[in-house]
Amino acid sequence: MHQVVIPLERRGFGQTMRRDAWWAQPLLTFTVLGAFVVYATWAAFQGEHYEFGPYLSPFYSPLLFGEGPHSWFGPKPGWWPAALPFSAALLILWAPGGFRFTCYYYRGAYYKAFWADPLSCAVGEPRKKYLGEQSFPLILQNIHRYFLYLAILFLFVLSYDVWKAMWFTDVSGQTTFGIGVGTIVLAINTVLLSCYTLGCHSFRHLVGGVLDQFSQHPTRLKMYDAANCLNCRHMKFAWASLFSVALADLYVRLCSMGVVTDWRLF
Repeated sequence: MHQVVIPLERRGFGQTMRRDAWWAQPLLTFTVLGAFVVYATWAAFQGEHYEFGPYLSPFYSPLLFGEGPHSWFGPKPGWWPAALPFSAALLILWAPGGFRFTCYYYRGAYYKAFWADPLSCAVGEPRKKYLGEQSFPLILQNIHRYFLYLAILFLFVLSYDVWKAMWFTDVSGQTTFGIGVGTIVLAINTVLLSCYTLGCHSFRHLVGGVLDQFSQHPTRLKMYDAANCLNCRHMKFAWASLFSVALADLYVRLCSMGVVTDWRLF
């Protein structure tokens, strides 16, 4: 039987036989993720309007240096170079930012949306060969597991911020317990960030991926099952927590600027 060899032609960038709106998802990812990066960068360099009463923006938490009552070590340090703009957010945002940037889900999302690698299934790419993550600089993505440890520490800090957001100081200087809209905003953000972080693939491996027999580790099995449950919704929590952390910063910022009023529920 005669065999016919059909040569495969490489598609040019963006060429495809697909008739669906394959470009919609990468375009939406590019728009939303790009908008978040722009807003987060602007908010980080602002260096002001990041706290209001007992509320502290998650972009600035923990507040290592600052003028407000949330500061851990006092005002701007003397060793900070005078030629550089100072913002307390620049001292800490690299940790949660690094965790999110090296996240397994976000890698696939921004590889497609920003680098077109690949732009979409069965769509021509702008490069001729696949390099993967085995060489510099993408091999640095493997430090994601170490950023996980820092992200978990940040969850404790943000949880403490929610606790502090329940204590209000009146004009007489007396502190009373209460719940405001800002308290709920910060609490929701912390819950979503916890679901995103604890559903991470690295966390799932940390609590149970190295075990051979779960029957001998019942507690670890429960933790692994919980991580699996969150991991099944990892993409949803990744986007939900992205919106929540930006909205939490925006809410505190608008309250500090006097644009909106924080309503006390009780």
